[in-house]
Amino acid sequence: MMTAARPADSGLSGPGELDRYSYAEAPGADRGALPAWDGEAELSRGRRAAGSRGRGLHGQLVQQLGQMIVSGDLGADRPLVPEEIGQRFEVSRTVVRESLRVLEAKGLVSARPNVGTRVRPVSDWNLLDPDIIEWRAFGPQRDDQRRELCELRWTIEPLAARLAAGHGREDVQQRLADMAEIMGHALAQGDSLTFARADAEFHSLLLQVAGNRMLEHLSGIVSSALHVSGAPSGGCDRPSEAGVGHHLRIVDAVGAGDAAGAETAMRQLLTAHPDVERVVPAPREH
Repeated sequence: MMTAARPADSGLSGPGELDRYSYAEAPGADRGALPAWDGEAELSRGRRAAGSRGRGLHGQLVQQLGQMIVSGDLGADRPLVPEEIGQRFEVSRTVVRESLRVLEAKGLVSARPNVGTRVRPVSDWNLLDPDIIEWRAFGPQRDDQRRELCELRWTIEPLAARLAAGHGREDVQQRLADMAEIMGHALAQGDSLTFARADAEFHSLLLQVAGNRMLEHLSGIVSSALHVSGAPSGGCDRPSEAGVGHHLRIVDAVGAGDAAGAETAMRQLLTAHPDVERVVPAPREH
């Protein structure tokens, strides 16, 4: 397991083992220590954000650095010095190099000659990246992240439900019905994990059968929204008998080819969240 190497005295200031690391660093840059890091607490948060995905040292370091950047613990006021990172987390130059590359691909950092590796502004981040969604949801921006995810879902999922109703595939109809039934049983038994898994598959199926490849591409975002919330269903459609009823109405509307009914039922499901209700009006019942 990756552990935090707690530096003595003033922190991580020496070049350590990674003198020849290939990322460029600004000459004379401030090489102050990384922010204080509570190893066990941070690893615990990382495990929660990572969910059940298996990850080695590389994945754990990406999680830790990503969370620290998103939370503001690592800002743009100084470069990310690879030696310090390697020493602090007790990982090799290869692990550090690959982790920074992943973060660069997500838009969180940039590496330039004579400048070094630095955190990029929020406007450059890929905010639709599932990892960044998770890191924001478990950091100080958690309330904004969950509200924004609910608003995004309110924008795309009612349309997906409307489009899905026009396809009439019996196998999908049966699968949607199965997921709604599982959600009902899980709710009665207090099984939040099973409820969340069935909920995620339900919404993913709708996006996949909408017949729009761009909407289908967004299914990962919806899955992340369902995964990261303190409530199993993403904060928008929280586990409740009413929520299960809305899912069943979506199933019936999709099966009947009732596009308007499917869209309305989805809006009723998603607008149950008070933050969303302040932005969009609750739909009227038919």
